[in-house]
Amino acid sequence: MLGDVIKIKDFKEEKHVPTIDCVDKVKANEEFEVDIQVGKEIKHPNTVEHHIEWIDLFIQYDDDPNTVHLGRYIFGAVVSEPHIKSKLNLSKSGTLIALSHCNIHGLWENTKKIVVE
Repeated sequence: MLGDVIKIKDFKEEKHVPTIDCVDKVKANEEFEVDIQVGKEIKHPNTVEHHIEWIDLFIQYDDDPNTVHLGRYIFGAVVSEPHIKSKLNLSKSGTLIALSHCNIHGLWENTKKIVVE
């Protein structure tokens, strides 16, 4: 199963887990910015041989069993950093899920709860 291979804890020497920076609470349908990056504290290598290929962003609404795919952000090796900013407006509370893929070390995940008032 895919859930069995997604990692959530980083190595000491390099970072793979995407950070999710944004407000914790928003008003319904009010636009807010989400900042997601891999290697915020310690940079991830960004070489042809070893790099983050993409970051996916999802939301899992509290009252809905379905996960909504909000976007995929693809990075070229060497010349781009795995760092994105996106603007969202939510009508109900849920959990943001960021999933990144390292071409060597596979899938990495982080989540952040967003409360909509």
